[in-house]
Amino acid sequence: MTEQGVRLQKVLAAAGVGSRRACEALIDEGRVSVDGETVREQGRRVDPETAVIRVDGMRVSTSASQVYLALNKPKGMVSAMSDPEGRPSVGDLVRDRKERLFHVGRLDAETEGLLLLTNDGELAHRLAHPSYGVPKTYLAEIIGPVGKDVGRRLRAGILLDDGPVTVDSFRLVDSVGNKVLVELILHEGRKHVVRRIMAEVGHPVQHLVRTAVGPVQLGSQRAGKLRPLTSQEVAALYAAVEL
Repeated sequence: MTEQGVRLQKVLAAAGVGSRRACEALIDEGRVSVDGETVREQGRRVDPETAVIRVDGMRVSTSASQVYLALNKPKGMVSAMSDPEGRPSVGDLVRDRKERLFHVGRLDAETEGLLLLTNDGELAHRLAHPSYGVPKTYLAEIIGPVGKDVGRRLRAGILLDDGPVTVDSFRLVDSVGNKVLVELILHEGRKHVVRRIMAEVGHPVQHLVRTAVGPVQLGSQRAGKLRPLTSQEVAALYAAVEL
């Protein structure tokens, strides 16, 4: 590696892996690899923009030019970088940033919750591609009571006009009167898929929130707010799509 690179322990520390001394210890223990090669010597220089660096097999995001954001999309906002009809759009929130960001997948205007934005095209492509099966978690408010067979039917598969959909997990979370809150986990990304399958089992969705995309959780993030993903979240997303 040429002297033009940056010392590996400095790159790891800047990426949030740990203190410089802790990163040096990881290198000494043979737990760090660069472009598939285990590195044990201190002072190895790398290009953080292009090197693929892993710690304990988990990829670390080291490029200063790559951005990873989580948005709690509010109801009424469209999942687009601009909207010809003048409706509020995701792009309105990042218009002043110098990076050219795009959203990973979509949420319909009436659905709230977690939407990822990035300029990492390969990660975005894999997260959206059904072959990687990244699960998405939703909380849906429906009208009850909910029959015991609903979960079984959803897990067995619901036939829609564009093919069957199976739910990985379905559970009742809470109920107040005839309002029931249910959680669904599925790896499908088709348009309005949660609303469509719930309508098919006789429980049209009244209110819908996406609470997780793979390992990234919405948590207590307020509607309309953006936050950068942590280095641990980015590493977990890489792992989820085998990057």
